[in-house]
Amino acid sequence: MKSATLLLAASLFLGACDRPSGDNTRTLPAPRDGVVTDRFAHMALSCIHREYPNKISHVMNSGADVGAPHELTPAFYGCFDWHSSVHGHWLLVRLLKQETDSPFGQVTYEALSESFTEENIKGEVAYFTAEGRKSFERPYGIAWYLQLVTELEESDNPLLKTWRKTLRPLEDAIVEKVTDWLPKLAYPVRLGTHNQTAFAFGLMLDYARTVGNTEFEALLTSKVMQFHAGDFNCPIGYEPSGEDFLSPCLMEADLMRRVMPQAEFTEWLMKFLPAIPLNGRANWLMPAVVHDATDGKLVHLDGVNLSRAWALEGIASALKDDDPRKDSILAAAAVHKEAGIAAVNDEHYAGSHWLASFATYLETKRGIGETN
Repeated sequence: MKSATLLLAASLFLGACDRPSGDNTRTLPAPRDGVVTDRFAHMALSCIHREYPNKISHVMNSGADVGAPHELTPAFYGCFDWHSSVHGHWLLVRLLKQETDSPFGQVTYEALSESFTEENIKGEVAYFTAEGRKSFERPYGIAWYLQLVTELEESDNPLLKTWRKTLRPLEDAIVEKVTDWLPKLAYPVRLGTHNQTAFAFGLMLDYARTVGNTEFEALLTSKVMQFHAGDFNCPIGYEPSGEDFLSPCLMEADLMRRVMPQAEFTEWLMKFLPAIPLNGRANWLMPAVVHDATDGKLVHLDGVNLSRAWALEGIASALKDDDPRKDSILAAAAVHKEAGIAAVNDEHYAGSHWLASFATYLETKRGIGETN
């Protein structure tokens, strides 16, 4: 990165915290024609400090716990809910690393500097560790937080390294909670929404490997193998459910390719999804259809198209080039990607507050070849 940009970033880091909490009035550059990730950055910057509308999952222990979202969780109060705010911040860090001279760089540094302060993270830790919040954002939101840390851990940018240090207290609290929870978890959660364990375990594994936490990695790997090594005949024909944004079958397969050697995974996949065709056709798995993009639950299905696409690409990446299933897997990934990316826009906040993060994960191939 150019030295002038570093100096600018440093000044933003020191001064942006003076902005009023909840300020979402920054002037954003227009997305460049043909640069799809500019649209995603624009959507994230439009929401990470947009406090309302807001849906909070909040256990109150007393009247003292009544407060506005930015008072309860001072770093991650925007984008409608905590987890969407977290992965909105992840999106911006991810794109900063992908293109250091992006026209969105300056405003992104400013926005992230407002969020990533020691005081804000101290408030997040206090909220997260309070009585009655043992399962807060478990496992989806906290997995995205660890993915955010993963992104910062990989960076040599001095400011991003500073942010990585700033975020460590909440990271440590999350790892401690997950480490306590995993031995007690008797069964996987096979839903297609936030509580699904397969997706979260994948992000957590990538985090553990990136930061070199071998004990956490071993705990996760043991639980994954316990839950899924013997699975077979996943009923993918029953997918998606009407409000899914994650595929139970494909996310499990994308998880297992992280923990199995290639030959073992190849054999496991034959038993787990035996109906994958060998002729290269895509129509063995059709994209989901959304009939009302203003409905926050129904629009989940735009997300399932995006997450299916990246899971399929991940599965294919773990197979040999001459595997006869690979062309059909990639063909299905392509049609899901086309449908999913086309649905990412800022017309309706029901989708715009989160879909750009899924699209960024897909477009930038996060999780494939970087951390596993």
